[in-house]
Amino acid sequence: MSFLPDMPAAARRHLEAADSLPEKRCDVAGYLYGIAAECAIKAMMLDCGLRPQGDRRDDPFYAHFPELKTRLRDASLGRKGQALRRFIENDAFLNHWEIDMRYCKGSEIERRWVDVWRDQARNAVSSIGT
Repeated sequence: MSFLPDMPAAARRHLEAADSLPEKRCDVAGYLYGIAAECAIKAMMLDCGLRPQGDRRDDPFYAHFPELKTRLRDASLGRKGQALRRFIENDAFLNHWEIDMRYCKGSEIERRWVDVWRDQARNAVSSIGT
């Protein structure tokens, strides 16, 4: 089955799921905050007129943090890309977050990182459409 992407809805859903996790699963919440932020960034990419290219190797729509930020820094985003550029040019945005953390021992994910990711994800999701 193929699911149609809806980046704004996905961003909000993952943010809500992360916020609902008990304190003892902050590692999982941290992962979900990153996914929420990533979906928000991709929603902003769509708002800027960027579209998936189909070649997964080079297409930023198939990239994850931190590589996603690197790929977008050279993209032409135009006037509508101001909100997006604010996130991708911020070196602290989702610092320490990587897609491969889903395979790690949960204790490797630091609580202080999760707290920062939570705030960054909330900020990114609230910036969709601005």
